[in-house]
This record gives sequence, C-alpha cells and structure tokens, in this order.
Amino acid sequence: MTHVTVPARAAWSAVVRTGETLIVTDLHGNQAVDFLVYDAGDTAVRYSAPDTVQAQGGIFLTTGSVLMSNEHTPLMTVTADEVGRHDTVGGACSKESNTLRYGHHTWSQHACVENFLAEGARYGLGKRDLVSNINWYMNVPVEKDGTLGIVDGISSPGLRLTLRAERDVIVLVSNCPQINNPCNGFEPTAVAMTIGAPA
Repeated sequence: MTHVTVPARAAWSAVVRTGETLIVTDLHGNQAVDFLVYDAGDTAVRYSAPDTVQAQGGIFLTTGSVLMSNEHTPLMTVTADEVGRHDTVGGACSKESNTLRYGHHTWSQHACVENFLAEGARYGLGKRDLVSNINWYMNVPVEKDGTLGIVDGISSPGLRLTLRAERDVIVLVSNCPQINNPCNGFEPTAVAMTIGAPA
C-alpha cells in the first residue's frame, strides 16, 4: 500500500495498475481535487467527459460511475463514495480563467492547469494532452435553465471516495489552489491519496 499526503495547492501523480484501488480522502473538508486519467500504455487514450457523461446518463459522478476514455472504454470505476456527487463540468482553473473571472490582479496566482502541466511533463504530456477534468468533491449545481455555479462544497473532513483501475492508468491530480471561489472554502487544504492492492 502507498499512502501520500498531498499538500494544499500541490500536484501529484502515480501509475495505478489494473485492479488496484485509489482512495482519495478529503482530510479537512471542502477541498476540490482536480483529476485526469490516461491509459498508461497509450496516453492518447484518456479520460473523456462526454463519453463518461453519456455512459452514466448524467453529469455527476458517484458509486458505480465508470470513467470512460475517448475510445469509450473504461479507465476507472468509482467503487465507493462517502460524498454522493462529484463534478464533471466545472473544469480546471487557469491563470487565464482566473483573470477573466476575478480580475487581472489574479494573473500570478498558481492554478490547476499549471499543476497538470508540471506533473504531466513527467510522462511526456503537454498542453495539448489536457482535456476536461473531473473535480472530486467540488459542488457545481446546474439550474433548470442550464446555468451553473461553483458553491460551497458538500464534503466533510475525512470523507473518502474509492476508484478501481480497469487497466494500467496514469493519474494526474491538482489539489486545487483556487482561493477566489468557495470550491475550497477560500482556503486550500491537504488531501490524501492511498493506492491499495487488487481485491
């Protein structure tokens, strides 16, 4: 078993082998965890939000949800979830989106896109390999008219979700550094990543 505490604002990655589990623990509550997953043998095969949403018949992820690739093949499955709903549409913060949403004074703030680029470079991944990501624990309600917002999270300290790898995968994580909206309660905190042996 491998257990790592990922500090607030930091990036993390790992190769998770077929059948292994990855447990993501929100240590302090209300922390968004941006997440991407790639086939370790062929990184051109990667998480696809449209394929995943279509396969689930909905935009929120929870127990039983399968993270589908752009080839409509399973990458990972959510086998347990103590929160009940996770976001597929809110995207990753970037210097550009921060500037657009919150003002030019935020340009220098660290963001998830930078985390993904730095961590992905370890596997030969670049900007063109970044796709729409999952936001574990982030609360992005969608109204009847289609509008969405980023509001206070619904997680609490110590709540976990468990994923099973359906093939060897590369997982990239940005423990979101966003301080301008409520996705982290305006104060990013640490999370834990635990990789366990196949059941």
